[in-house]
Amino acid sequence: MTTAPERTTDLYPTRGATEVITPRQDPVVWSEPGAPGPIEAADLQAYERDGFLAIDRLIGPDEVEVYSRELERLISDPAIRADERSIVEPRTQEIRSVFEVHKISQVFADLVRDPRVVGRARQILGSDVYVHQSRINVKPGFGATGFYWHSDFETWHAEDGLPNMRTVSVSIALTENYATNGGLMIMPGSHKTFLGCAGATPKDNYKKSLQMQDAGTPSNEALTELASEYGIRLFTGKPGSATWFDCNCMHGSGDNITPYPRSNVFIVFNSVENAAVEPFAAPVRRPEFIGARDFTPVR
Repeated sequence: MTTAPERTTDLYPTRGATEVITPRQDPVVWSEPGAPGPIEAADLQAYERDGFLAIDRLIGPDEVEVYSRELERLISDPAIRADERSIVEPRTQEIRSVFEVHKISQVFADLVRDPRVVGRARQILGSDVYVHQSRINVKPGFGATGFYWHSDFETWHAEDGLPNMRTVSVSIALTENYATNGGLMIMPGSHKTFLGCAGATPKDNYKKSLQMQDAGTPSNEALTELASEYGIRLFTGKPGSATWFDCNCMHGSGDNITPYPRSNVFIVFNSVENAAVEPFAAPVRRPEFIGARDFTPVR
């Protein structure tokens, strides 16, 4: 376990009186050109340009079955449901997310260390990495709520204290992502513009935001401008497909009112050279199961 360094200069002001636009101050791809890794050069260039990389088949059908069984085991366990790391749907009281799954489950711990997964993170971030956050997301049919438009980095910077945009997420599908069942939407290229949101962060904001985001959400006017400039890409794919995306991508997902569930494993890798400091725009840190303070590299 390592401790958080002292707080550094705030390159990305947010949660003030008004919205603030700041051009990205950091690289998107941190590794040197030609650095070894599982991502081809052309795909890495596309990631730098668009902020995301979709992979049709990161894991195979047999592996999908293993992770799906583990997901079902976790959400069916009364002890897991009672754990503060489980977040439930406000209306149905069904489990929405279970955080820190790489610590709860050996199955998901092994997935984090899989070279197909952590190898891509190291290649994008140009260093050893640790897990800033992990979770399983469960979007059952008939009314599971979505995640409103946001930049993850805005929250991780404001409430967790990540200084720089040196963080990447991967969403691995365990069910089919249709165009209709609340899939991930990203504004391509939006990762190069930081939108600092208006409004102070309430104490213990995470307790509300994990069910329904409020603080840290962009205005309708800002979202309209971003969508007009960058457009919106909707991701579909078979179980086992994956989407890697930069921490500052403007993204969200709609409600799932279809009969078809949408579940995924979500892992956030942060560079060990970008360890969290004190929050930049929140009165207190979020709990460690949401924003890790253990910066031990994944091995």
